[in-house]
Amino acid sequence: MNQFIELGISTQIASLLSQNGIIVPTEIQSKAIPVILESKNDFVGIGKTGTGKTLAFGLPLLELIDQKNKDTQVLILVPTRELGQQVSSVIETYSTNLVSVVVAYGGVPIKSQIKQIEEGAQIIVATPGRLLDLVEKGAVVLSKIKYLVLDEADEMLTALKDDFLEIHKILPKDQRTFLFTATLSSEVKNIVHNYMSKNITEVIVDMEVAGNDAIDHRYILVDPIQKLDVLTHFLNEREGQKGIIFCRTKAAVNKLSKNLAISRFSSGALHGSLSQPIRDRIMEQFRDGNISILVATDLAARGIDVKDIAYVVNYHLPETFETYIHRSGRTARAGAKGFALTVIQQEELKELAEFQLELGLNFEELTKPSQESVEENNTYLWAKRIFKTKINHDLSPAFKDKIKSVFQHLSKDELIDKLLSNQVLQSKPEVAPSPIVVKKKKKR
Repeated sequence: MNQFIELGISTQIASLLSQNGIIVPTEIQSKAIPVILESKNDFVGIGKTGTGKTLAFGLPLLELIDQKNKDTQVLILVPTRELGQQVSSVIETYSTNLVSVVVAYGGVPIKSQIKQIEEGAQIIVATPGRLLDLVEKGAVVLSKIKYLVLDEADEMLTALKDDFLEIHKILPKDQRTFLFTATLSSEVKNIVHNYMSKNITEVIVDMEVAGNDAIDHRYILVDPIQKLDVLTHFLNEREGQKGIIFCRTKAAVNKLSKNLAISRFSSGALHGSLSQPIRDRIMEQFRDGNISILVATDLAARGIDVKDIAYVVNYHLPETFETYIHRSGRTARAGAKGFALTVIQQEELKELAEFQLELGLNFEELTKPSQESVEENNTYLWAKRIFKTKINHDLSPAFKDKIKSVFQHLSKDELIDKLLSNQVLQSKPEVAPSPIVVKKKKKR
């Protein structure tokens, strides 16, 4: 018998799960689904990113919803557009077209979302800011909400707590709340204590692997001037693999992404100031393998669920312990192995020790490449830049012939040897000439 059926999921939905290769429930699904279906309590599910929380609340909600009632019955709040798209996509996949689902987020025209809601939205998946916009315009009525889901609550309440509190004021007092989080931060504890019922079922799974046993956690110690060179050396060693590089700010994302583009790495930038169509295009390119590296801020990367991410790089040490869990959780998904590298400077060693102690992780040092290896890597990048340089067809034939005449007696190998030798010479630091010492004549 299908294990999801034993948990209370209908045969029709269980069949769809099987068709998608989902046969055995994860721990959070096994523990959450029966409680949400059978109990009247609020629910708190604590588990790291990638443990299957979306199905843990999505499947029982599809069983609980009144399909004949076209009012909005379920509100799912998410911190980012990407996570909203992911959650709505999962729920729509198993709704068997009998439940209407609308996703609402900023960065796109609101009119199309209003139209979708007017046509019917039994489940709304929304970012808090856009939901408040819709409420203000009278497009959403929250008075008949039966179920409220706070997904990735720790991340959402860190950045969007005020918006959540505004929304909570206008929700009915008797709705059930299901809160899912990777970490039990102080903000999450406050919401659980003050804004959920006193009858709560709490489930904790996989917290001993907050860093995930399948992830190899490493750090590399660099001087500030070496940081980019060491990163590109690492990226070249993992050429062809998918990875995410995290920066703290949008400005840092843009700067690093530009530097990687100059070195001809297949990369894209992802942050909150980009328009939704651009973000969607970058994510599509990443999923399809047309770009292999994402450079992202923490909030922009929420909701990225790509199974074959081989590594995560913390180009800047995250600000909170919870953020480290979310970052590293992008790799080692669906049973795969993962690698998380944190690039730090000497003064950050103490902070890293705090992360290690708090999260119960063992960060092993990754040996920094030698100066010779870095120089060789930079020369390799120089060669890639030349290879990928577009030919300038505007140069006059006479000028090109003049340049060709300089090299006409060289073989291909000789030309490459000379170019390479010149590049190596140019890349070496200039040595200051020895000072000329003028000897004074001795007086007789």
